[in-house]
Amino acid sequence: MDRQLVTFDWAIKNVLRNKANFNITEGFLSELLREDIKIIEILESESNKDHEHDKYNRVDMLVKNSRNELIIIEIQNERQLDYLHRIQFGTAKVMIEHMTSGVEYAKIKKIISINILYFDIGHGTDYVYHGTTQFIGMHNKEVLALDDKQKIKFKVKEVKDIFPEYYLLKVNNFNDIARDTLDEWIYLFKNSAVKDTFHAKGIKEAGNALDVAKMSQEERKAYNRKLEIAMSNASWFDSSYGDGYSDG
Repeated sequence: MDRQLVTFDWAIKNVLRNKANFNITEGFLSELLREDIKIIEILESESNKDHEHDKYNRVDMLVKNSRNELIIIEIQNERQLDYLHRIQFGTAKVMIEHMTSGVEYAKIKKIISINILYFDIGHGTDYVYHGTTQFIGMHNKEVLALDDKQKIKFKVKEVKDIFPEYYLLKVNNFNDIARDTLDEWIYLFKNSAVKDTFHAKGIKEAGNALDVAKMSQEERKAYNRKLEIAMSNASWFDSSYGDGYSDG
């Protein structure tokens, strides 16, 4: 039986910023990145601030892990034609904001951008896409590698480990069949629910912390109001997007 939960965008803004719930976000990140992730802190930056006049330039969550990497988590419900440009801008902005003046370039922090999307972006039938930066020889197709001194100094193994990484989770492409533990998290994102049989890292904790039935009357009232506004905005946006968008 599915346990009904609050939507994940509500959770990020109202539940998961509490240090007691870091294990929930750590669980999701560990399943996606295929390594144990430990969150040291949730960071604030200009991109975290929800400015009314700049609604598309915000980061839903920015965390620092135990390897001093910065991980951006964004949830996008409404269609945005230039979303790929937006995430490129977002990683650059976070990188600059967290770069101390006068230090060497080698101190630039690694950025991982994770985007949970509830609209179709580009052409592609998969529901998890991963993007990295590599340099490939134009003549011999060789992938540029780091030398031993660079590996020691930068504490990474490959060139792509220096540059930002991007994950696009196209939630609506998921067919609701959880074949592995990452799929269990994507099922949660799509359905705001957790099955009793799920065993991904952090998923049971999410089921408890995000349970709608455990909300106070005041919390549920605010949550229902948020859902009403989101539905109204989505309806308006779909109408205006359909009227104004053209393939030509």
